[in-house]
Amino acid sequence: MRVDANGWLRGVERLPSPNHDVRPAGTSITLLVIHNISLPPDEFGGPAICEFFTNALDCSAHPYYERLKGLEVSSHFLVRRDGRIVQFVSCNRRAWHAGVSEWQGRARCNDFSIGIELEGSDFVPFESAQYQALAKLTRLLRRAYPIRDITGHSNIAPGRKTDPGPFFDWDRYLSQAR
Repeated sequence: MRVDANGWLRGVERLPSPNHDVRPAGTSITLLVIHNISLPPDEFGGPAICEFFTNALDCSAHPYYERLKGLEVSSHFLVRRDGRIVQFVSCNRRAWHAGVSEWQGRARCNDFSIGIELEGSDFVPFESAQYQALAKLTRLLRRAYPIRDITGHSNIAPGRKTDPGPFFDWDRYLSQAR
């Protein structure tokens, strides 16, 4: 696997999202942001995450989805529970994953970051296959971009976000990503 010149990772499922735009001119990608997501909450394996990121979610299909109506969000990548990776947005484009955010004095983290969603929640441990896939993806992205920092959504949006959550094993991930 490798990232091509257009910012797409070869060898993974590609499911283009319309929810992206141009990064500011001259902006380098220096940050990875780790998230978690499950739709419906705490349920895994269904199509809802992919539908949500591609604006195809039927908001009447589950009571929770009503609160997602009209939202346009995306991430660059999703790592499924079994380790499969889905890419929604080219790394060269700005995905809409961070929202109101700040990292080390810089606002608008979407401008200079790549967002990686893990299929999971704040209430269950992540799978070994996810750590392996995330570590491999991190190594590939670090070879392709001048990434200096890796953090969780909770650290760029404190008080607003909690992911990747208390069950995410940062030591395990970072040791595997070296």
